[in-house]
Amino acid sequence: MSTTVAVAQPKKMWGQPPSTVLNDDLGATAKARRERRRALIVPREHGAWGLLLVPMITGAGVAFRQSFHVLPFLLLLTGALALFCLRTPVESLLGTSAMRAQTKDERQTLAAAVGALGAVAAIALGSLLWAGHNPYLWLIGLGAGICFAAQSLLKLKSTSKLMWRQLPRLSRETLPRASAASPGGKAEWPRSRHSTRQLRMLSEVVGTIGLTASAPSAYYVITGKLGLTAWVLWLANLLFAGDQIHYVQLRLHTVRIAGLRAKLAQGWSFAVGQAALTVVLTLAGIAGLMPEFASLAFAPLLFRGWFYFIQKPAPLLVRRLGWSELSHAVAFCILFIAVFVLPR
Repeated sequence: MSTTVAVAQPKKMWGQPPSTVLNDDLGATAKARRERRRALIVPREHGAWGLLLVPMITGAGVAFRQSFHVLPFLLLLTGALALFCLRTPVESLLGTSAMRAQTKDERQTLAAAVGALGAVAAIALGSLLWAGHNPYLWLIGLGAGICFAAQSLLKLKSTSKLMWRQLPRLSRETLPRASAASPGGKAEWPRSRHSTRQLRMLSEVVGTIGLTASAPSAYYVITGKLGLTAWVLWLANLLFAGDQIHYVQLRLHTVRIAGLRAKLAQGWSFAVGQAALTVVLTLAGIAGLMPEFASLAFAPLLFRGWFYFIQKPAPLLVRRLGWSELSHAVAFCILFIAVFVLPR
C-alpha cells in the first residue's frame, strides 16, 4: 500500500511565484529584526536629545566668547553622548525597560554595544579628568548622577502605580481589604490617573535637571571657570526645558478640550508657571544675573504658551508638535547665545 504524504507548499500570492513570496517574507523578517535591534540599542526618548544638546551648545556658545578651547568641548561632547546612548542598551540588557533582550544573540549584541560605548565614554572623560584637570566636573557629574537615579526611582514608582490601576476589577475585589481600617474606612487604592501623570512629569523634570547640567559643564571645560555665568546657564536651560515639558504634557492630555475657560481649568498650573517664568526672568535681568535682553530668548516660548489658551481647536499631530518644540529650542539657543556674545 502506498502512502501519499502532503507537503506544505510556500504561500503563493496572486501573480507571484513562490520564490518571490519566500524572499519577501525573509526580507520582512530581517527588517523586523533590524528594527528590534535598533530599538534595543538606540535611545527612544527623542526629546531627550534636545534636552542634552541644546544646553551643551548654549554653554559652549557663551564660553567661546571668553576662550576658544575646542578640544575639551569635543571630549565632553563625545563622553556625554556615549553615556547618553549607554543607558538604553544597559536597561535592555538588565531587563528594566519595556524592550528586553530575549535571545542569546540579542544579549551578545547588547553586551558589545555596552562595551564599545563604555570604552568611548571612559577614554573621552578620562582625558578631561587626567592628572587632576577639570576637578569640578566630578561635582557636576555627581549631581547629574543623583538626578538620574532619582528619575529611575520615580519612573519605577509611576510604572507600578499604572500596573496596579490596570489590574482587572475582579482581582481588585478578591484582594484582602486590609486597608479598610484606614481613616474614614476607605480603601487605599491609587488615587487617580492624575497622580500617575504627576509622577511621570516629576520624573521628567528631575531627569531634565541632570541633562541640562551639560550647559555649565561645557562652559567650565572651555573657560576653566565655574562661576555665576555657569549656574545662570544651567538655570536658564532648566527653565526653558521645564516649560517645554509642561506644555507638551498639557497638549497631550487636553486634546479634546476647547474654549478659554475649559483650557484654563485644565491648564491653570501651566499658566501659573508661564507667569512665574516671566517674573523670574524680569528679576534676573534687574539684578544683573542675566543680560538685560536675555528674556527675548524666551519670548517665542512664552508666546506659544499663552497662545494655546486662545487658539481654535485642531487635531493634535504629535510629530508636528515635536518639530515645533525643536524649532523653539533652536531659536532659544541662537537668541540666548547672541544676547551674551553681542557687545552690551
